[in-house]
Amino acid sequence: MNDPMPHHGRGEFCRRTRREFLWEAGAGFTGVALAGLLSAGGLFRASASEMAARSPANPLAPLQPPLPAKARSVIFLFMYGGPSQVDTFDYKPELYRLDGKTIAVKTFGRGGKRNEGRVVGPKWQFKQYGQCGKRVSDLFPNLATCVDDIGFVHSMVADSPIHGSAMLQMNTGKILSGSPCLGSWVNYGLGSVNENLPGFVVMLDPTGGPISGAKNWSSGYMPATHQATVMRSGGEPILDLSPPEGMGAPSQRRILDALREFDVEHQSTRADNTQLAARIACYEMAFNMQRHAPEAVDLSRETEATREMYGINRPLTADFGRRCLLARRMVERGVRFVQLYAGGAHNDDNWDAHGDLVKNHTHHAGRTDQPIAALLRDLKQRGLLESTLVVWGGEFGRQPTAENASGTGRDHNSYGFTMWLAGGGIRGGTSVGETDELGAAAVSDRAHVKNLHATILAQMGLDPDHLTYFYGGLDQKLVGVEGAEPIHKLV
Repeated sequence: MNDPMPHHGRGEFCRRTRREFLWEAGAGFTGVALAGLLSAGGLFRASASEMAARSPANPLAPLQPPLPAKARSVIFLFMYGGPSQVDTFDYKPELYRLDGKTIAVKTFGRGGKRNEGRVVGPKWQFKQYGQCGKRVSDLFPNLATCVDDIGFVHSMVADSPIHGSAMLQMNTGKILSGSPCLGSWVNYGLGSVNENLPGFVVMLDPTGGPISGAKNWSSGYMPATHQATVMRSGGEPILDLSPPEGMGAPSQRRILDALREFDVEHQSTRADNTQLAARIACYEMAFNMQRHAPEAVDLSRETEATREMYGINRPLTADFGRRCLLARRMVERGVRFVQLYAGGAHNDDNWDAHGDLVKNHTHHAGRTDQPIAALLRDLKQRGLLESTLVVWGGEFGRQPTAENASGTGRDHNSYGFTMWLAGGGIRGGTSVGETDELGAAAVSDRAHVKNLHATILAQMGLDPDHLTYFYGGLDQKLVGVEGAEPIHKLV
């Protein structure tokens, strides 16, 4: 029987079955409360119709995972601003020969669409590394030694060459705001394995957060429980986490218990209020984190050799090195998804090389190369790389031509750029897809952002086409209602 039910969060009415309504409410409240207990059985791998089809006598029976999980956690190294693929990992010898020449080439960036441009040859040399013989720019001498563990995708494409919408797509699958981000989908699908730490952590650049801010780590139309916790690499790890001065744990526990009683009573008549359910869960998480978060971020527990390996003793690499080491400590403790931003809000503080390309990329590669290589080596020597999927990339790449009449700056390029993945079942020493001889556009094995997301979900044991959340009258998916295939050549 169908009943007209208000669809909260959009101020509109749609027709939903009672089963769909109960599924949506259950995912927000009961599902949050039981996530840690039932995640091993894959409770959140089901769509609304699959949940409704369960036996009425055992409605919370775990579902079997549809795919074998290769990874347990994800570390997403987000190079905000858009690194230049032709100056880093996508070797294009023709660009050296054409340097300074004006040629016919179609580009589309913040300066609009153009049909010709002046070529800016790569400013660094490429050398071959590893058994696979992968060519890597001199910008990344440390990371280059890890290529046999890395799978490169040289044919990435996105729908927008503008930072705000491109970042939203890389994080949420949509160019418009309001959708859950990748980390939220992973935690929604798998639940948490550590009730004392958040399942989704974001660490921002000290120069500031990226454009669009919290929209990039929001849970969107999902319960707020699935949004990220912003963690700092120094000082107080999580703001406002410490209890008020003079309040001990017993007193705080009594207050939280009283609040829970009132909230649960209020919730009982408002089963679809996922925000209230999330608030109850967040209070409990915060209480547990007061004891466990300080230990998790205490880098003094690491050896001097480890801190030196990550570059924490060098001013240029200290901050990103601390955050990479924290990321390793987070996944060790069962955090599902960790995202690190390399690059802040202003052009000089990120990879957005519109002006002096050499100055920009030398600085940003210099501050991240050693820490990222250390992270890969550290994970590998601890036996964690097999279960940790490391993702590197920005929201798009750069054009092979100059943006202005003079200078070396490159405009945005969403037609073809490079990202790489390592660990978590990824086939190391591989390169998938190609751009044209100029590095301007993908020409083979084109991989859309949705294909990247599908790959990440699949490696985590989640079926991209069956991980859904009922909202707006549809079983919503990270990869879109039409679905997307993983990048099979990577795995």
